[in-house]
Amino acid sequence: MERFELHIFTALCSINILISCLLFSKITREQRDPYMDELFHVPQAQKYCEGKFNEWDPMITTLPGLYLASVGLIKPVMWLFDLKGKIVCSTAMLRFINLLFNTGNLYIIYLIICRLHPKSQFAARRMLSSLTLSTFPVLYFYTFLYYTDSGSTFFTLFMYLMALYGCHKTAALLGICAILFRQTNIIWVAFCAGTVVAQKLDESWRTELSKKRDEKSLSQVPLTISGLMRVIRFLLDFVRTANNIKYVVLSTWPYMVLASGFLFFIVLNNGIVVGDRSSHEACLNFPQIFYFLSFTLIFSLPTSLSYQRVVKFFQSLRKQPLTYLILMIIFLVLIWKFTFVHKYLLADNRHYPFYVWKRIFQRQDLVRFLLIPGYVFAMWNFLDTLKHKSLFWYLAFCVCLVLATIPQKLLEFRYFILPYLLYRIHVPLPSLLRLMLEFGLYTVVNAAALYIFLYKTFKWPDSNDAQRFMW
Repeated sequence: MERFELHIFTALCSINILISCLLFSKITREQRDPYMDELFHVPQAQKYCEGKFNEWDPMITTLPGLYLASVGLIKPVMWLFDLKGKIVCSTAMLRFINLLFNTGNLYIIYLIICRLHPKSQFAARRMLSSLTLSTFPVLYFYTFLYYTDSGSTFFTLFMYLMALYGCHKTAALLGICAILFRQTNIIWVAFCAGTVVAQKLDESWRTELSKKRDEKSLSQVPLTISGLMRVIRFLLDFVRTANNIKYVVLSTWPYMVLASGFLFFIVLNNGIVVGDRSSHEACLNFPQIFYFLSFTLIFSLPTSLSYQRVVKFFQSLRKQPLTYLILMIIFLVLIWKFTFVHKYLLADNRHYPFYVWKRIFQRQDLVRFLLIPGYVFAMWNFLDTLKHKSLFWYLAFCVCLVLATIPQKLLEFRYFILPYLLYRIHVPLPSLLRLMLEFGLYTVVNAAALYIFLYKTFKWPDSNDAQRFMW
């Protein structure tokens, strides 16, 4: 990182922190009491502040990473200034912990982008891209509430940064922290291990090509039976080579140890969920991947969509009509047979997904099928923006993406935060104009979401408490 770039980035961080603190102050004044899931998180954190580590609210379904991190940051302040726990562990102070995580997210995202896009002429784009992604609307909104998202994102991205630099033992330790915030982060631990394996596979593929004097990269292997068989033969040869297996084991053993420990936890806990399991049952909700692709297309419109890309899609459609027809039939069957609707989605009118479902999917039964062409384009656009990545990286990311989305019965935009950020940081850096448009989109969405949360309150017939709209 050059000195000038460091100074500019520090200034951007300072401005971001100042604006976030002002917003935090406003939100905390308007909503002083715990709201929504904070009704469970705040009292639990306060028990930890009081040293009551053996008391647990059975309605909480995540591990105590958020509360442990809060105590670890707040306790030294209590000891230093001889303050009482109830004062320091107030709702406002606990929320402020996530503001610190948000600052960390900005810096971690910047370091990851610098690692993935190291060319010096990209400095301005790296900084603007990092600032924009740190204000990603769904993530940024929950910065101001005591939820697990900011901390979960921080430790998962920190883990991935260490994996990119080859510090796999450190990455695995950070993976433990990420899992303590949200158990499903084990999937992104697997992704870190998968990228190591993918890198070795890429090296072996290039070695094989140099021997055969074949210039085709993995991304140029045709999507045919012969192309598929060629990749399968290569994978079988790779597995048979002892040196390759030795390299993979020596490189990924920290992740293997962590995965083994997590499996032991699942057996001991009789499942991945702690606390109330009745509302968190896994299922094969295949349309979740379509919702994520649509979500990704909308939030990446300024950086991914262009006239040339639309033309390219229609050219692909014209060249391979049978492929797209078969794909649409598969999508239709998956939507028809595997659409699940969680009871919370239909019952809670404080969340935006409630209105998305009510006003789009429930309007007519045919709507969910009429959206299939849009899903196909969203999937094509998603893959096309990552076409510079190798096939094996593709496979690692797509497998983890499927595991992170499809088993979820509830349509919850918060579950899309990490997959979206990991997708977006790997997309080639867009132009400054496109990044400014993206930042403008995020700013408008953030302003609208926070304004609605603060000023568009309503009341339920059986309650006098103000209800607020949120992601």
